[in-house]
Amino acid sequence: MKTIAVIPARMGSSRFPGKPLSKLLGRTMLEHVYKRVALSKALDATYIATCDEEIRQVAQDFGAPVIMTADTHERASDRVAEAVAGIDAELIVMVQGDEPMTHPEMIDAAVEPFRHDPQLGCVNLVRSIDNRADFYDINTIKVVMNQQGDAIYMSRQPIPTAPASAQSNFVHTCAYKQVCIIPFRRETLLDFARLPPTPLEQLESVDMLRLLEHGHRIKMVRTKFNTQAVDTQADLERVAGLMEADPLLASY
Repeated sequence: MKTIAVIPARMGSSRFPGKPLSKLLGRTMLEHVYKRVALSKALDATYIATCDEEIRQVAQDFGAPVIMTADTHERASDRVAEAVAGIDAELIVMVQGDEPMTHPEMIDAAVEPFRHDPQLGCVNLVRSIDNRADFYDINTIKVVMNQQGDAIYMSRQPIPTAPASAQSNFVHTCAYKQVCIIPFRRETLLDFARLPPTPLEQLESVDMLRLLEHGHRIKMVRTKFNTQAVDTQADLERVAGLMEADPLLASY
């Protein structure tokens, strides 16, 4: 299966304007994401999708192919769907542009289930939450799953209800967070863009709820890697420290 990655990026983030081009260990965050993603052996190509000329120029300077999209998209998945309309690929891996701690093995693991299930349309990575800060952070998307490992619901609120023992220790809870490495089968992604936005999607501001509310299955794949998305300036500083402590994350 031809597999590509698309990294959606825009300057107008409500929580952190200009986030993709913020500097992280001497490079823009977007460059870190692109170069980490491109290391995956599962990918045939990696693109950046944006509506901003400033991002296009910077991305091309560090060697990334860029696809320009409309500036009207509210959801990253809609932007990616537009970007791949003219590209021949069966699997499209959306990697959010605020995931600079991406390990290429995470992408390899996320696409593996498609090789065994021809009916599967979408996969998300998920990781256990091991601290209170992530559990109560509205920027962290929490996930509850069924016994087959499929998503039931996603929320920015702390779900499920944590037992009293978890107030100081999350090791034995069933709390999980979405990691924004999301492969789609091509038709599922294009279907996402055709479907009308849904009430819970809009309420939670979570792309995947559009698929769930329209009856699509989302397979969750657990990752051992403990990554940190960048949603705020404080996150950027935290990630800089984590990456400095792990030189592998800054090597390409």
